[in-house]
Amino acid sequence: MIIKNGILFCDDGIFRKADLETRDGVIAAIGTVDGGYDVFDTKDRYVVPGFVDIHIHGCAGADFCDGDAEAIETMARFLATVGTTSFLGTSMALSEDMLADIFTVAQPLVGQYTSGSAVMRGIYMEGPFFNQEKRGAQNEKYIINPDFDMFSRLFDAAGGHINTIAMAPELPGGLDFIKHARAMTRVSVAHSNATYDAAKAAFDAGALNVTHLFNGMSPFAHRDPGILGAAADANATVELICDGYHLHPAAVRAVFALFGADKVCLISDAMRACGMPDGSYELGGQKVIVGDGTANLENGSLAGSVATLHDCFCNAVRFGIPVEIALKAATINPARAMGLDMAVGSLMRGKQADLLILDREYNLEKVMINGEWVKM
Repeated sequence: MIIKNGILFCDDGIFRKADLETRDGVIAAIGTVDGGYDVFDTKDRYVVPGFVDIHIHGCAGADFCDGDAEAIETMARFLATVGTTSFLGTSMALSEDMLADIFTVAQPLVGQYTSGSAVMRGIYMEGPFFNQEKRGAQNEKYIINPDFDMFSRLFDAAGGHINTIAMAPELPGGLDFIKHARAMTRVSVAHSNATYDAAKAAFDAGALNVTHLFNGMSPFAHRDPGILGAAADANATVELICDGYHLHPAAVRAVFALFGADKVCLISDAMRACGMPDGSYELGGQKVIVGDGTANLENGSLAGSVATLHDCFCNAVRFGIPVEIALKAATINPARAMGLDMAVGSLMRGKQADLLILDREYNLEKVMINGEWVKM
């Protein structure tokens, strides 16, 4: 396949007019490509990498924690149609037995490509090692202190495919947990009431990421800058739920200004109601009411989002983030943060041929995964 006359978002973060050739599921050439077979003329539309959603619980009525292959396959098919070509299946705070069953089902599907579907690249284990005070939409009955032995058993159940473990470092045993877990996976600070000093100790111990910055954590204050301040000093990666409800646009702009173009990852944090009508749904064993663009527990707490990553990217641009920087935050930044960037996240020769065709208003027109067009 030769994609002609595209405005390509190149791996250096700059748009350039160029052609792109795919062969056997990978990008074979970028530049001026001649050939008389299987040509698609973009007619000067944008050609960008497929979006990489590293934090998503569910969509299309399915949830990663449903614990069956059909749910993951349903998610993967839907995500492909909305521009997300790679994702991490994200769990909730549940019992060890429940998580073991979920991960056992998921592990053979990691990295598997099915025509017309996004690829699940790993597991994002969100909980249960959280601070009750900052549990958000996590189910309080399952929240416990960090337990490395439990994590090791779950890591084995997942076939080693736990890409990230999110936890609260200020809890008893938290720092020792990080020092051991960092040799196996990436550690993210999450649902935490850590002070600046406690968060700094976590990053010094090996934590690399912050889960949905601002949401479910100690606030930024001028005398105690908390997790946000420690993350900025540590040059950590931070996630943003840019659905237009979790964060004020000024907060989004401030984070990009503080952390720069390479350390911010847009995430959807979507739950099963994404792509579905308003109504009553479930998340982590709790009732969720969906309406007017938000998902809330019965107590009013936000319970994930109903946005796609394409929605979040468009919101970031609407909020004043330059399109090139917003694209990095939806593609190469999350891919690099989670160690996926050798295969996906940018348009480079040898990488998987995952790409999107966007019009001049950034509307999604076509999706390619593994060199194949997705039926939308």
